[in-house]
Amino acid sequence: MEVAITQVINDLLVKVPQGTAEMRDDRINKVWKIELDSFQLSKFPVTQSLYESIMGENPSMRKGNSLPVENVSWIDAVTFCNQLSESLEQTKCYNIDLKSGNISYNTDASGYRLPTEAEWQYACQAGSQNIRYGNLLDIAWFKDNSANQTQEVGKKEPNEWGLYDMLGNVWEWCSDIYDETVYGSYRVFRGGGWCDTERSVMATTRRRSHPFSFKIDDLGFRVAKNITK
Repeated sequence: MEVAITQVINDLLVKVPQGTAEMRDDRINKVWKIELDSFQLSKFPVTQSLYESIMGENPSMRKGNSLPVENVSWIDAVTFCNQLSESLEQTKCYNIDLKSGNISYNTDASGYRLPTEAEWQYACQAGSQNIRYGNLLDIAWFKDNSANQTQEVGKKEPNEWGLYDMLGNVWEWCSDIYDETVYGSYRVFRGGGWCDTERSVMATTRRRSHPFSFKIDDLGFRVAKNITK
């Protein structure tokens, strides 16, 4: 299985060039820029087939091998990243203490992880400042065209960097804490889902929720990886 999973992951990853992400939070009227090193990001959200091959289970509400995995919490997503790393003999990115609820991140790890919020937005926009990378009906599954359910990944047009379903289908967990002073440990998710209206499905839309307990049928994730030097 390890050889097969290695090939799947190698085929899945896209190299994202270094650059600058311009972030904004309209809630506090703040705009800031983040410089990013080059990294790798999976071209699709993690599918149910890949998730089950690593975790031995499929928590999704609507089943299908090529559908994005959903109904996963943030802690489920980072646990998957760690187990994927271990299965491919890579260094785990997360130190997870479920008893205390403490999670730390090893910045030098060679394994798989969630993208940061800045990485996610930068990759979604493909280096531009646009809120979408094309006509929404052509690039995303959302309320107007999803038939009220998730759809197979990779069926809509990708952005200029070859990344699919960055908008719509399922929201995607990111690594970041949203605002610790206001929301505690709540983590960010981005991108919009199959049941969202057009105004919510934008590269700049930000949402958040509890990392251990929140899981719904339009929230998944994709994996990132540092480029080792």
